[in-house]
Amino acid sequence: MSESTPADTIRFVLDGERVEVSGVPPTTTVLEWLREHRGRCGTKEGCAEGDCGACTVVVGELDAADGSERMRYRAINSCIRFLPTLDGKELVTVESLADGDTLHPVQQAMVDCHASQCGFCTPGFVMSLFALYQSDALYLQEKPSRDEVVEALAGNLCRCTGYRPIIDAGCAMADYAKPARWSRADAQARAHADALRAIRRDNALQLPGFVAPRSVAELAAAYERVPASLLLAGGTDVGLWVTKHLRDLPPIIYLGEVAELQRIDTCGGALRIGAAVSLTDGWNAIVATHPALAELAQRFASPPVRNSGTLVGNIANGSPIGDAMPALIALDATVELRRGATTRTLPLEALYLDYMKKDLALGEFVAAVTIPAARKSLRLASYKLSKRIDQDISAVCAAFAVEIDGDRVREARIAYGGMAAIPARAKHTEAALRDQPWNAATVERACTALAQDFTPLTDMRASADYRLAGAQNLLRRFLREHSASQPLRTFAVEVSA
Repeated sequence: MSESTPADTIRFVLDGERVEVSGVPPTTTVLEWLREHRGRCGTKEGCAEGDCGACTVVVGELDAADGSERMRYRAINSCIRFLPTLDGKELVTVESLADGDTLHPVQQAMVDCHASQCGFCTPGFVMSLFALYQSDALYLQEKPSRDEVVEALAGNLCRCTGYRPIIDAGCAMADYAKPARWSRADAQARAHADALRAIRRDNALQLPGFVAPRSVAELAAAYERVPASLLLAGGTDVGLWVTKHLRDLPPIIYLGEVAELQRIDTCGGALRIGAAVSLTDGWNAIVATHPALAELAQRFASPPVRNSGTLVGNIANGSPIGDAMPALIALDATVELRRGATTRTLPLEALYLDYMKKDLALGEFVAAVTIPAARKSLRLASYKLSKRIDQDISAVCAAFAVEIDGDRVREARIAYGGMAAIPARAKHTEAALRDQPWNAATVERACTALAQDFTPLTDMRASADYRLAGAQNLLRRFLREHSASQPLRTFAVEVSA
């Protein structure tokens, strides 16, 4: 345990040195502090909304999941991350990597592969590759695959279209000698962990307009006492309220220091994911249980957004285009709600009442989501229609959970996002499938019924006609991918863009 830490002082480690910050607004972003308060201008602002990756930095934390408290490094977007959320962590910027005149292998590979053009985006690419370099996956093998490099860079944009040499650099970075400063296998690795243990907090960080409770009981009491407060988890949505909307925020209660909310528990195969579990860890746990959702997990935002954002935050936000909800609703997930010392459980689909309106009492919050165990009879898939593969909001997101008994549908749960004011089940469609043969004729009747479930809107992402036709075609796709007895068919559908 560290010595007593001032409750109003943010403490973190930068370049091996303890940094103490006080007197700054709690909505000061990490990017703003680096450039304007610390004079570190390597980290760039491109979009100020977590899309372009020019602001990417890496955060190191003690990972207590396996009891070893090893260091875990992950890339985040500094432009939408509030500085107080770094309390007790290690911050790594592009200036942190070189050892004197010796470049880090990631930097040297970028030089040798001629991977920098205008240079504005280069620091962000370097930091995303550094996070991959420090990952378990790379330490357990000789070098990353091209697919791993591309996935690591999914949150970084290059306006010079210089991706090929950047990817080449990512594939080559493991060919260079590992720097002692960033080795995880010796005293250097222990030094990074010891530096964080030395600033470990035993009291709640409290700033004007910001508090970080240490227990779920403290959190519940604080929120019940001031229900007008803003609950902050990853900040991947809230950050934009400051950087883009220029809003003044109400008092903030930060969930990220509540140990109980950082847990992923299993019981009888079911997953219980706490409100402070990152999207990265949450999706990894879900995919381990439901592998059919792997592509959805990969296309959900970018690695830096998934590293900061939380699964329950996405659920609690309640956006009709949140890609997690259709799959979880199809799986019959439930949410645990808490107000003060009182808890209740609600089916996830019942949480959403209308556009951005939820069945939450004043001072009540979503503490966890529970996802049922996989069943052998369940055929599961989730598909996303968007204009880009990576980092794009869905026009339509569909999820299908269908149980087949022989050649007939025993049960069906189908949910869509982007089709209505809330993510919702397609109950007429489900009824058209239930107790019917699992074949193309049944699916065509279900596609007709789908028009009764939703009256889609037209907006910048898609027209109403496109959404309905796309939603129907995704059901047809599900049949084609989950019916061994049915020959593949081509369905011609006229779609107005």
